[in-house]
Amino acid sequence: MTQTSGLLQRLGLHRPELRAWAMYDWALSSVQTTVMVAVFPIFYNQVAGAEVGGAKANQWLAISNGVAIAIVAVLSPILGAIADFAAAKKRMLAQWMAVGVIACAAMALIGRGDLMLASVLFILAAIGASAVTVFYDALLPHVAAHDEVDRVSSSAYAIGYLGGGALLAINLAMIQKPAWFGLAGLDPTWPVRLSLASVAVWWVAFSIPFFRRVHEPARRLEADEDVDQSPVRVALQRLKETFHELRGYKQAFLMLIAFLIYNDGVSTVAKMATAYGTELGIGRGTLISAILIVQFVGIPATFLFGILAGRIGAKPSIFLGLLVYCGVSIFGYFMQTATHFYILAGMVGLVQGGTQALSRSLFSTLIPRYKSGQFFGFYSVFSKFAGIFAPFVFAGTIGATGSSRNAILAVILFFFTGAAILAFVKVEEGERAARAAEAAMHAVGESA
Repeated sequence: MTQTSGLLQRLGLHRPELRAWAMYDWALSSVQTTVMVAVFPIFYNQVAGAEVGGAKANQWLAISNGVAIAIVAVLSPILGAIADFAAAKKRMLAQWMAVGVIACAAMALIGRGDLMLASVLFILAAIGASAVTVFYDALLPHVAAHDEVDRVSSSAYAIGYLGGGALLAINLAMIQKPAWFGLAGLDPTWPVRLSLASVAVWWVAFSIPFFRRVHEPARRLEADEDVDQSPVRVALQRLKETFHELRGYKQAFLMLIAFLIYNDGVSTVAKMATAYGTELGIGRGTLISAILIVQFVGIPATFLFGILAGRIGAKPSIFLGLLVYCGVSIFGYFMQTATHFYILAGMVGLVQGGTQALSRSLFSTLIPRYKSGQFFGFYSVFSKFAGIFAPFVFAGTIGATGSSRNAILAVILFFFTGAAILAFVKVEEGERAARAAEAAMHAVGESA
């Protein structure tokens, strides 16, 4: 075995389909960094919402976020069930990807005062990017073997950090140095608008390996189903059954509850960090630079989390990540300067990708693979709702104490509570239940 192949083995990227699956994260993460986090929110506030004022524009952006989350939360389980029944994970991923890609490309058309157009395109981009993760995540247990999922999932997150960070760096250069890209003398909004549109090109171009190399899993029908039935009707029936079954897969259900709680804290730290830094008087340049630090620290850190999980297991590795997040909250409480904020960004980068990647891979081992779309539909719902409760605690703490410092400290409650529930997850028992269900389905298929 060569040195290169040995490294790829340790990273979980030793087969073409594994590298192709992970590469999709490179493509998709551009939406998160450029559209969701760094470029579009500022553009929305200063350009699209210029005629209504900053506070009103922020209110509209919050509403747009809420609408997108609500739509995805309702659709995700249904889409997952349809994809399982019709064996159409790749096809449906392509369809919803097209929605997101077209929305991102159309953002180049947003001009001053185009608040409604900007809101609609943002909602469509968010729906497209969120919907594809249902099918993308559901393919993980099909492309990776049981002993590979932790490394593969972690490597995909790390590659996503690299891809999203690379495009964001290009976009920031385009915005700050338009002459480098032949954009000098144009309307000042054009570098930003072209940066948003570049997400569409990036997303499509780097998705090609995924569509070429990752294969659609074989179709699996339940005993009372046939291929001529309506996919929507079967999906709704399966959805009802899966909800009841999910409670029967006790370990997977406990994992989802734990994930809902601790990921609520993770999401709140990510969403409130820049607002908290702004309140402390830290400049915009520092805040944007910190986003890049999170991206690029996250690359090696997430790879290392995958390797660590191979040695000590996914569950202990998640515990380690949550411990560091507790340190993030404590450090944030005492934070004063821009240097402190950079250190905070580095701490988040160390554990953000690894914690989320291993949560995904651990869940994938606790569910039957032939229902991965349906179960990951619920996983998507939980991941979307993991961002509702902690912000209210954050806001309530500020209201009660008058201090954002106390609020950032209060988020520790979510890390401790989530970790406590995760401690009750019996991984081996959950894996046995999932594999037994797969064996039973295989026996039914052979007898038919």
